[in-house]
Amino acid sequence: VQLQASGGGLVQARGSLKLSCEVSGRALSGYALGWFRQAPGQEREFVAGSSWRGDIIRYAESVKGRFTISRDRAKNMVYLQMSSLRPEDTAAYYCVADANVYFTPPIRYWGQGTQVTVSS
Repeated sequence: VQLQASGGGLVQARGSLKLSCEVSGRALSGYALGWFRQAPGQEREFVAGSSWRGDIIRYAESVKGRFTISRDRAKNMVYLQMSSLRPEDTAAYYCVADANVYFTPPIRYWGQGTQVTVSS
């Protein structure tokens, strides 16, 4: 399984950015997809997750109301729309896949990170 994230970049505070993640290699039927992030010197943290059917959506408290996760099962894609970005959102963002939307370690699949930098 490969998770290929893209869409990171440099954005000003209060701006928006949309991350994409393409899943390939095998069918992930039943898998939850989500996003984690890691800022320099900090541990990776959960950002958002969607169950396979999309009936369970979870967000970290720090991004609720600002970030939206969505997925396209037909295209094997998951997205993270980020709005009202803050400098503290600066991090490498990782796409993940796991058996359920609670992403209990160890998480099954990780993609490579895409860097998001928010300037003040």
